[in-house]
Amino acid sequence: MNVKDADRSTRDRVLRTVLEHGPITAAELGRRLGFTPAAVRRHLDRLEEDGLIGVKDVPQKRARAGRPARHYVVDPTAQVRLGNENGRMAVQAIHMLREMGGQEAVKAFAQRRAAEQEERYRDAVKDVPAGVERADALAAALSEDDYVAFTRVVDVSTGTHAMRSLQLCQAHCPVVDVAHDVPEICEAETEMFARLLDVDVRRLATMAAGGHVCTTHIPLGRDVDNGVPEKRTRITISKKQERTR
Repeated sequence: MNVKDADRSTRDRVLRTVLEHGPITAAELGRRLGFTPAAVRRHLDRLEEDGLIGVKDVPQKRARAGRPARHYVVDPTAQVRLGNENGRMAVQAIHMLREMGGQEAVKAFAQRRAAEQEERYRDAVKDVPAGVERADALAAALSEDDYVAFTRVVDVSTGTHAMRSLQLCQAHCPVVDVAHDVPEICEAETEMFARLLDVDVRRLATMAAGGHVCTTHIPLGRDVDNGVPEKRTRITISKKQERTR
């Protein structure tokens, strides 16, 4: 492998790490990948110049002296580079479907696609207790389809109670370029999540609409113990993605 190919391979590793763990600082990237600060910043600068990553404002828990750290996230346009081949042709095909069959035909296509996914994922979640465990099982199933899915618990204090909820996050979307033009895909996917989890869910953000991850809110109910919120993030990487590293 020549120097040019080696640099490209390293940048791909940096890009995928930002995708999986963003928003992430250069210092954290260096620790995860074993790179020197100078090496990390060189690759980050190149990825930023290419429009593949961007900087996200992250609120600081406490004020610190000096310049705040830059937190990097993958730009939605980078999703094409990370495994969305044939996306342009798919968009053209769906545009033709809309012209020939109207909006209802596009909606039916999105719902049929979601139904096919639901059939695959149902075996993974049907025997798992509702709540956090079932959401984790769904995240694992999504990751096998390259969605790089994970869950995180969010606790919000309301005086005597803590309102607990869960977020199902997808750091990669294999069809983001299609979903950008066909939001019905995201809508059908959200409805599919609600059926599999047996609870009303709400989509907070999608990469197709400009978010750096797709985020779905899953209510978990109240907890009378107003203690320290649990900090929890579990990320599952598919075997296919492990092979591409």
